[in-house]
Amino acid sequence: MKRAVVAGHICLDIIPAIDHGFRLEPGRLYEVGAPTIATGGAVSNTGVALHLLGIPAMLMGKVGEDSFGQSILSVLGRYDASLAEGMVVVPGVVSSYTVVVNIPGTDRIFLHCPGANNTFASADVDPARLAGSALFHFGYPAFMAATYADGGRELIRMYRQVKAAGLTTSMDLGMPDPGGPGGRADWAAILREVLPSVDVFLPSADELLYALDRERFGEGDNLDAAELSRLGQALLDMGTAIAGIKLGARGMYLRTGSAARLAAMGPGAPADPSAWADRELWFPIFKEDRFVGATGAGDTTIAGFLAALLRGLDVVSAGRFANAVGACCVEAADALSGLRSWEGTVARLEAGWAAVPMSVGAAGWRPGPQGLWYGPADRG
Repeated sequence: MKRAVVAGHICLDIIPAIDHGFRLEPGRLYEVGAPTIATGGAVSNTGVALHLLGIPAMLMGKVGEDSFGQSILSVLGRYDASLAEGMVVVPGVVSSYTVVVNIPGTDRIFLHCPGANNTFASADVDPARLAGSALFHFGYPAFMAATYADGGRELIRMYRQVKAAGLTTSMDLGMPDPGGPGGRADWAAILREVLPSVDVFLPSADELLYALDRERFGEGDNLDAAELSRLGQALLDMGTAIAGIKLGARGMYLRTGSAARLAAMGPGAPADPSAWADRELWFPIFKEDRFVGATGAGDTTIAGFLAALLRGLDVVSAGRFANAVGACCVEAADALSGLRSWEGTVARLEAGWAAVPMSVGAAGWRPGPQGLWYGPADRG
């Protein structure tokens, strides 16, 4: 089985149970239920999800020498003792944590402290620990100060070093605080430098708008097919091989590069690059049994996609599997409790799990099986 390294952001998630809607107002007290305490961030959400899906994963993240850091390591160890072995404990800094406010009927609100994540740099990726792995995934550089400082120098250096080591690379951008230093970084310039070294890039629509079209930031849920095609092509032109745009309840848009670019991805490349090449696809979500919360849905969707890629699935099966894992995720309050094994997720799909009907309604788009849509640039 091909192995993966998942590096970057990790935190402790504190998720109060909220069973009624309300508007947050200064000076008010709001009674909530028992909290869910879980690990969050890409290292936990994507890395542990890959582990649960049967992909051997090494996690690389940083925590402080405090009670939150001990809790993070303890949670990881409950999944598998080996998952905490790659974590670095940094004296003198606080561990990252997030209070996730899931008010029914509204999108999530995050109160986040980056903590030890702000110190993560290219030197924290030990080349010796990459040996034997096929894929390197890095999550959330947009709110990890050392990675975006100086025009993303450390992020660019990190990806060039990993590519020089021969691995396939993947990245999830993360959404910066628009009023913070991460929000003031020139993400368009950073992406132009780093994406030639990133084989798989899977941001959300609003993350991408914030980076490339900031005036449209906040409109990610409403992007039409023409705008998605424009953004997907822009990412391919910047140098990535596979560009996926996560659209929440509207599924995932996927665009792929040439067979030559895909074949050059390294050991995590598609089993048949020519069949994956020059594709434009829009995958619908699956209907969950019960929606509890969207915490980690994007991260676990990425894990599903990467697991399918490493297992050699075709591009359509990979996209469907990614959205299936994301749909399992939202059936629990935290990112991981709702997930099933690889075999369990496949069985749910094979039992006829229904996709949510979707219509693209744009020129050149045509419907496919099980709710899939083929774009005008698709050459499959």
